[in-house]
Amino acid sequence: MITIGNFFFKYRNLLFIVLYLLLFVPSPPLFSEAAFGSNYYIWPLVLGLLVTVTGQITRGMTIGLAYIIRGGKDGKVHADQLVTQGIFNHCRNPLYVGNILMLAGVGILANSLLYMSVIIPLFLFIYQSIVLAEENFLRGKFGESFETYCKKVNRWVPSLKGISATFSSMKFKWKRWLIKEYNTQFVWLTGITLIILFKYPQLTQNDTGKRNVVLAVILPVLLLYYFTIRYLKKSGRWND
Repeated sequence: MITIGNFFFKYRNLLFIVLYLLLFVPSPPLFSEAAFGSNYYIWPLVLGLLVTVTGQITRGMTIGLAYIIRGGKDGKVHADQLVTQGIFNHCRNPLYVGNILMLAGVGILANSLLYMSVIIPLFLFIYQSIVLAEENFLRGKFGESFETYCKKVNRWVPSLKGISATFSSMKFKWKRWLIKEYNTQFVWLTGITLIILFKYPQLTQNDTGKRNVVLAVILPVLLLYYFTIRYLKKSGRWND
């Protein structure tokens, strides 16, 4: 699995986009009117938003407290130091946990049985492989320090023990969160908007015109957000 992980590590950002696009593949519903009644759509809408927003918050807390270089080096796993501060003191892979929650959440939001039963398990397998490849590198580079860290902190399941102390002892850098995440946030928010407007016509009274008006308002706002943060980052007005 380490070999598989090294392969997918190089393409993991592209993989996230591809898996996102698969949300729009036709699928039997996860929640149906026959099983949940006429208001069945409330279940995937509320549950999906709750899970996916939790994922983005997890990523935000992680990046805002103790950022870790995610890009590797020359497409390979790389680390100059072992980061164990911030949310990494509660979970060894909080950014990946955030990604999983974000994708699982939008899968529920899309009410896609295919996505949740096939794509998410595939995604979990790929991420497990990537993490094993990363751990193999970190174990080789940092030795006993990494082994001690692994004994104290879970690979996947976050521990909330001491989380208040973590936040009180560190400064949350919200600007860093935004400039590191604006690409992800734009794709994520755009996808959520499209899913909600096209998968839930009940919210706009099945009125196509009303749906298009809402879309025409939200998309420019998202674009404005994207280009504003991009400008602040590229111009140097904001830095991490």
